[in-house]
Amino acid sequence: MTRLRTISAVLRPRTTSLLIVLALLAGLPAALFAQPAAFTADDCATCHGGGDPSIPVVADSLLSHSVHAGLACTDCHGGVTELPHAEALPRVNCGQCHSDEAAMYTRHGRGVVGQTEDLPGCADCHGTHEIVASSEPASRVNKLNLPQTCGRCHRDLDLARKHNIQIVKPVELYESSVHGKATRGGVQMAATCIDCHSAAGTAHRILGPADAESSINHFNVPHTCGRCHPTIERDYWAGIHGQLTARGETDTPVCTHCHGEHGILRVSDPCSTVSPTQVAQATCSPCHEAAYLNEKYGIPAGRLASFVDSYHGLKSKAGDVTVANCASCHGSHKILPSRDPASSINPAHLRETCGQCHPAITKELASTRIHEIGLGQRPGWPRTIGAIYVVGIVIIIGFMVVHVLMDYRRHTFEVRRPPQVRRMDNEAIWMHVMLAVTFTVLALTGFALRYSEAWFFRHLFGWDGGAEVRGIIHRVSAVLFVICCFWHPAYLRTPRGRRFLRDMFPGLRDFGDFWKMVRYHVRRSPDRPHLGRFGYAEKAEYWALVWGSVVMVLTGFFLWFDNVAVRYFPRGVLEVMLVIHHYEAWLAVLAVAVWHFYWTIFNPDVYPGNPAWITGTVPAGWHPAEPDDRAPGGAGEVAAIAGVDTRE
Repeated sequence: MTRLRTISAVLRPRTTSLLIVLALLAGLPAALFAQPAAFTADDCATCHGGGDPSIPVVADSLLSHSVHAGLACTDCHGGVTELPHAEALPRVNCGQCHSDEAAMYTRHGRGVVGQTEDLPGCADCHGTHEIVASSEPASRVNKLNLPQTCGRCHRDLDLARKHNIQIVKPVELYESSVHGKATRGGVQMAATCIDCHSAAGTAHRILGPADAESSINHFNVPHTCGRCHPTIERDYWAGIHGQLTARGETDTPVCTHCHGEHGILRVSDPCSTVSPTQVAQATCSPCHEAAYLNEKYGIPAGRLASFVDSYHGLKSKAGDVTVANCASCHGSHKILPSRDPASSINPAHLRETCGQCHPAITKELASTRIHEIGLGQRPGWPRTIGAIYVVGIVIIIGFMVVHVLMDYRRHTFEVRRPPQVRRMDNEAIWMHVMLAVTFTVLALTGFALRYSEAWFFRHLFGWDGGAEVRGIIHRVSAVLFVICCFWHPAYLRTPRGRRFLRDMFPGLRDFGDFWKMVRYHVRRSPDRPHLGRFGYAEKAEYWALVWGSVVMVLTGFFLWFDNVAVRYFPRGVLEVMLVIHHYEAWLAVLAVAVWHFYWTIFNPDVYPGNPAWITGTVPAGWHPAEPDDRAPGGAGEVAAIAGVDTRE
């Protein structure tokens, strides 16, 4: 018994120490792996409920409707161990719960996550405290709301310029498209951003077009569109375009080449590139008229021109949406060459194809070639009849031209019969000729630059080197025009020139003559007013010519010596000069065509033309005689020959 008490006394202190050690070891894991304090929403609302305007407000209603409603604030906002917490908290890591999505989101377009600036984070697309399921109408990533969500970045022109994004307004284009209109109408099936741009069926993997896995890569576009249009996709791959794409050709058309990318319109929309009136010129011809593609694939050139020259093409160009176009005969998606037995334009199927519009068409008529060479050049009888017509046109129209010239010559001879009065001296005649020639050449060569696609200018300067020749002719004519402009002031210093300037200067009488002429034309006055040596019409034209010449010469030199001008004037000045030069040219040409040609050619009193610009004289009675101090006998001799009174 004594021995037991002795052993117990020895062990009691050791047992107590052992128990203490075991207790410490048991509490160590709890201390090492302790979690942050789980504060309630009410705890956080103490500061984030809106009491302090300097602290962000988190509305309780947002959290209660969020998909994260069952989570505590500290589940996302780590690092909160006490309240109030530190201002700088670790960035919210959505990947701790959404690891699969975080693993997928490594790129966005051409940008790399973690390397490229401005890439969107989770909150930029999904939101923060208000996150709801994508199926909810209020969700930022709901299909109907995606254009606005993506537009937060893709509407930013500064971001587009910074990252060299070529399409700067994709959202606006999308909203005007058939897909965008359907989306705004609440159609859940309509394609939105992620339907086309998401790779592997997830919005977290949006790749650039150069990536082989990208949904908008050239070779993947048909598959992307085929998610909603499977039948059309099958037809495309069966056609020649799809066959070439499948073998790796990069210059073959895919869906976006014909229909567009973001601004896809209905076929019935006249602005659509695949509308009946646009498809030939806007969609098919850019490829089928390309010299490179014609050479590479052995496609005959001139298909657009031969189509436009046909009945179908002319009616289509006139706006007829029911007449046959490229797709009517060749198909829209399953397009095959005529040698393919399945092609709609294979000889065996032509009657069936043409019969869609012409039910009673015969096999022979259906086999008539549509894309043929020009009229009158087709072999056989068409070429023969065309040649006959060409010869006939030359003979008949040539006879008409000769007869008209003979008639015009006779009338011109009549207006040159004496008595005549002098209207222009030899110096004035040569000035007028020089002015007329340079003005005409300047107008033709100037408009040839602005309207180079017009058939007339294509024939004049559409050949190799023609553009350079046009520029040389225009500048040489401009120099001669300027010489003429300096010649005229020198002429005005002569005695005859001073009289010309004095008689050409407008006065109060001209306003009275104009009013009298108006009253005469509206039959309010029986007598036509008697005008002086130069009437108001001639004075108005002369001073308009002076003003127009100054403007055209000044603006022309700015445009000719633009490299010098930009050193001393802002760039905007050159743009203003270009506008003035262009529209002043139009004003001058139209003024000559309407005003000058009428008074000198088509006016019944002078028809078939005033001969003064050739002979210097006009029949007596057309104008008062011009006194000529240099002629023997002076004004009296001129008056005697003319038989008119020179006192006017």
